[in-house]
Amino acid sequence: MDRNRRVRWGVTRWLLTLVVAGYLALTAYAWLSVDDMLYLPNYGSRRAPRGAEKISLPDGSSISALFLPNPSARFTIWYFHANAEDLGDIAPRLHALHDLGFAVFAYDYPGYGESEGRPSEARIYAASAAALVTLTREHHVAPERVIAFGRSLGGGPAVELAANQPVAGLVLQSPFMSVYRVMTHWRLLPFDQFENLRKIGRVRCPVLVMHGRSDEVIPFSHGEAIFAAARTPKRSWWVDGAGHNDLEQVAGDRYWHEISAFAAGLASTGQTTTEGQ
Repeated sequence: MDRNRRVRWGVTRWLLTLVVAGYLALTAYAWLSVDDMLYLPNYGSRRAPRGAEKISLPDGSSISALFLPNPSARFTIWYFHANAEDLGDIAPRLHALHDLGFAVFAYDYPGYGESEGRPSEARIYAASAAALVTLTREHHVAPERVIAFGRSLGGGPAVELAANQPVAGLVLQSPFMSVYRVMTHWRLLPFDQFENLRKIGRVRCPVLVMHGRSDEVIPFSHGEAIFAAARTPKRSWWVDGAGHNDLEQVAGDRYWHEISAFAAGLASTGQTTTEGQ
C-alpha cells in the first residue's frame, strides 16, 4: 500500500471511529436523559380538582383520577392529557366533554398534579392498568363503552390502551409517531418511547385523528403518518392555522362537533375512511 492510500485509509478509519463514537455518545445521552427532558410535570397546576379520587399502584404509590358520571351516556371518554398539564389544568375541558353528553374519566401520570412517583413510559402504562381496574370494577364501565382520547403526550397511553383493550373508539389530537421522531423524523436510535406509529396498526376500533396544520411542537406530518397507518374505519380532521395548544380555539364549535359526530358514528357498522379539511 503506497503512502497516499495509507493516509486515505487512516483518515477514513479516523472518521468512522469518530462517527461511531458520536453515535454511541448520543445513544447513551438519550438513554440517560430522555425522561428528564420529556416530562414536564412542574409546569402544571400541581393540584387535583374537587371530586378527584386516589388509585393505588402496585409499587405502593398512588395517582389522582377524576370520574364524571353520566347515567344517560352511551360512552365514557377516557381522556389522557398532554405534557406540562394535569387534572387541575384540564378540568374545564373534562367538564366540557361531560356537557356534550359523555361520562368522563382521566388520571394524572405519576409525578403530575397530586400523583406520586416519577414519570416514565413504563410507570404511565402501569398507572393506566390500575386506572382501568378502577374504571371497570368501581365505576362499572366496560372497555367496550370507552372512547380513549389522547392529546399530544397522552396519545402514547391512549394508543397503548386501544391496542390492548376492546375499546369503542380512539381519538388522537396532535399525536406523534414516537418521542425521538419528533426531533429526528427518522428512527435513528435502537430504542424509542411511545411508538405510536408502530402500535396504531394493532388498534381495531374506529380512529379519529385531529391535527393542526401549523403545529409548532409536533409537526403536522406526524398526524398524517399516524392516520395513514391506522386501520379502517378511520377519520381525519386537519385544522388550518391551528398550532399545538390552540386547536380548540382556532376550530371553535367545529371541534366539539367533530368529537360528537365521531361518537355518534361508532354505533354505525358502515363507517368508512374519511379525510377532513
